[in-house]
Amino acid sequence: MDLFNGVLSILVHVAIAIVLVVYVPISLLWRLAVFVFARPFLKEDMRGKVVLITGASSGIGEQLAYRYAKRGAYLVLAARREAELKAVAKAAKNNGAPDVLVIPADISDCSESKRVIDEAIAHFGQLNHLVVNAGIFSSCLFEEITNISAFRQVMDVNYWGSVYPTYYAIPHLKKSRGNIIVTASMAGRLPTARLSFYNASKGALIRFYETLRAELGPEVKITILTLGYVASELTRGKALQKGGEYGINEEVRDVQVGPLPVGHTEKCAEVVVDSACRGDTYVTWPSWYRPLHMVMCVAPEIVDWFSRSFYVAKPGSSSGKTLSQKILEATGAKKFLYPASIRSGGSDCVLTDDRGIKVYVG
Repeated sequence: MDLFNGVLSILVHVAIAIVLVVYVPISLLWRLAVFVFARPFLKEDMRGKVVLITGASSGIGEQLAYRYAKRGAYLVLAARREAELKAVAKAAKNNGAPDVLVIPADISDCSESKRVIDEAIAHFGQLNHLVVNAGIFSSCLFEEITNISAFRQVMDVNYWGSVYPTYYAIPHLKKSRGNIIVTASMAGRLPTARLSFYNASKGALIRFYETLRAELGPEVKITILTLGYVASELTRGKALQKGGEYGINEEVRDVQVGPLPVGHTEKCAEVVVDSACRGDTYVTWPSWYRPLHMVMCVAPEIVDWFSRSFYVAKPGSSSGKTLSQKILEATGAKKFLYPASIRSGGSDCVLTDDRGIKVYVG
């Protein structure tokens, strides 16, 4: 057996090298031809079609609803917060959606996900695009966590909250030869320090939907979004804290995002919907994140070094601040790299989270 594995090791390396030498140039030429001659004309007409969006009460989900509405799609909006959903539904109708169905639900619950799909089909009779967008954020060093059991909800919402509705939607998407749009993250590709649970949930999403794409073939298209930082409640600092409570902490946000630009949600939604209607398999936005996929493949040690240097404070540091936070404060970059919607106005307030819990913001 050892001899057989040794022979296979040599043959597989040689075979793959030969295949890549032949395949890569042809693939690049083919993609260039498609980009120039076919891509401008690949545009699905969404008029009369039905789009279901989870996590639609704010942020990326809200803006995706408006982009689909402008294309004339019927909408199904799902999230926990009913009042916010109704406000989004009203705005979506003003943007051109002929009809909008609001379904308050916790999609991390399997039975709730089934109810959402059932109600959507009962109301509209079909489903063309499923956008699994609901998610929560967490940012802290693994060793700083004081309530480890609370962090299972990151996987419950980010992973299972996408898998459950997908499971019940697939028969209907097969009938319409529809599309699943998955809000993953660059965090699922890059092992960024302080995001251990968030990275794990997004990495699981990416691999699950890549596997599902292989299983479903051309019957159902799958568009996986590997997004960078985008203006939303997450980049405002709303996250699961190290003690297991859910609240807003802008200092933690500043450490994690640092001096990196935060993209505008409206532009992100425009890019995503355009790509989904073309049937793109992956969307990385902002586009400057794209080379990082290659860096992770060929030089993962560079990513590890940067992540540790940028996001972990040096032992014995008098300020206890990370390099990311020091650069942000020294340059004042927040004023021009963070959209106004996620910058603090300087006053204290109390918000209500997805579960109706009061959260203090200072």
